[in-house]
Amino acid sequence: MAGPTALDSFLDKWRSRWPEWAVAEVFVPASQRERAVAWFALLQEFDDILNIAGDPLPADAKLGWWGTELRDWAGQRSRHPLGRLLEPVPAPWAALADALPDLVAARARPADGAGAFAALAAYAQAVAEVEAAVLEGRATAPRALAAQVLATRLAEAGVDAVPQSSQPRADDTAGRENAQRAWAGELLDAWPARPGGPLPRRVWSALARRRLQPFAAGRLPQPGRQPLRILWRAWRAAAGG
Repeated sequence: MAGPTALDSFLDKWRSRWPEWAVAEVFVPASQRERAVAWFALLQEFDDILNIAGDPLPADAKLGWWGTELRDWAGQRSRHPLGRLLEPVPAPWAALADALPDLVAARARPADGAGAFAALAAYAQAVAEVEAAVLEGRATAPRALAAQVLATRLAEAGVDAVPQSSQPRADDTAGRENAQRAWAGELLDAWPARPGGPLPRRVWSALARRRLQPFAAGRLPQPGRQPLRILWRAWRAAAGG
């Protein structure tokens, strides 16, 4: 897993899922771009573990490995390629490692929206604290971070990510679609439009909200379309608006 090629593969995997970034990153200082993508790629690894389909044991083992790895980053003993860019940053890596097991519990369908946010509260707080160090800015509102994680989970898991309070019958196709739209709308309502935080996160948060909005309206998002609108949103987010 060592070497420039391995590092590039992780960075490119994140970029491939977020093609809007190629347009939006113009508002991120060039000196911050690679580290920002490395940090977002790390969070994507955790999202993938949260949203695993099928047997969770391999993902749980990977999560345990990441816990050990992050604690080693605190002593600058990285093994993962992303550590080349992230490990040198003095950050509360061990606190993030301690919060990772919460992702296992967060796979369970919550009773309601409040339960969904509560399940990710400690993880979101740890992410916010590390991110403030990695991206050199104020900490992002943990609720905004949790909302973005839950939005990704909805996109990946569909109706299985919807709280029990909104669950339709298994054979009710229209009800399943309505439940997903309603949950997307609830996430948007709970997601601060101005989440604060470092500039790269503000831009990424704006892109993620842009994806969720058509989903809440019953349309499929088209991430790479309308580059002028992407530029406008990214500029507003970068400016703090």
